[in-house]
Amino acid sequence: MDNNSWMANHTAPSDFILVGIFSQSQHPALLCVVIFMVFLIALSGNSILILLIYSDAHLHTAMYFFISQLSFMDMMYISVTVPKMLIDKVMDINKISAPECGVQMFLYVTLAGSEFFLLAAMAYDRYVAICHPLHYPILMNHRVCLFLVSGCWFLGSVDGFMLTSITMTFPFCRSREIQHFFCEVPAVMKLSCLDTSLYETLMYLCCVLMLLIPVIVISSSYTFIILTIYRMNSAEGRKKAFTTCSSHMTVAILFYGAAVYTYMLPSSYHAPEKDMVVSVFYTILTPVLNPLIYSLRNKDVIGALKKMLKVGSVFQETIK
Repeated sequence: MDNNSWMANHTAPSDFILVGIFSQSQHPALLCVVIFMVFLIALSGNSILILLIYSDAHLHTAMYFFISQLSFMDMMYISVTVPKMLIDKVMDINKISAPECGVQMFLYVTLAGSEFFLLAAMAYDRYVAICHPLHYPILMNHRVCLFLVSGCWFLGSVDGFMLTSITMTFPFCRSREIQHFFCEVPAVMKLSCLDTSLYETLMYLCCVLMLLIPVIVISSSYTFIILTIYRMNSAEGRKKAFTTCSSHMTVAILFYGAAVYTYMLPSSYHAPEKDMVVSVFYTILTPVLNPLIYSLRNKDVIGALKKMLKVGSVFQETIK
């Protein structure tokens, strides 16, 4: 009797079984080590970026405030799924209770939804900075930034509450095996014994709205930005504006592309293996890429890092 069959026979009725990505790998131990290293890099990279932004006065602007919020979301985002997955692998346990599944689903959807709107707020911030530089300090003051970030968190939590509460109230009378490494909405819905086509349609419309509004804001902002950059007389100004915006566009394309695949493509396009690969990309790899994209291509962040390292070396010399 294999491990999954044993778990199916000895698991409480309310428990689910997470099949996970390790069962699909020929070298699960090596994959576990790699994911653990990626998790540490994501936490350290985003933590350093947040520390730099809050410790350096030159980075106390709206743009870096939003970047720090993005890093904070990414740290929570990867922490919702990866620690549970790694602990289960080490302890050879692959079950999750219904309440734990609901909490994980709520946090995951909330953070994803919040990040959708945060990326839109960041695009609007770049639009104001480049197209209306004289009014930027007024239009993007600290109170406005706090309002925008609070709105992002609120809309994300509304999405999380709606999708989680409906998904988890379906009766699950099929297999308790979730063909995924965490409780993602589409993977859990497949276990329901009821016809979920109406709910899938409503979820599709909800996701269209959740994606359409930020995409319209981002597209409109960058249309005006490109026109403004094109009219700039300074080559240096064009280069600086393009570099700043290209970093944000790279992150937005990576994140929205994976979200469109997961929540908006018909079920005929989905397969458990493909779904897990896409989820690994935007759940585990994106939080690692974001701080690299915003730091390696940003002179201000690199300058703040050098300054911090210099202060640290001077402090060590003083102690000696």
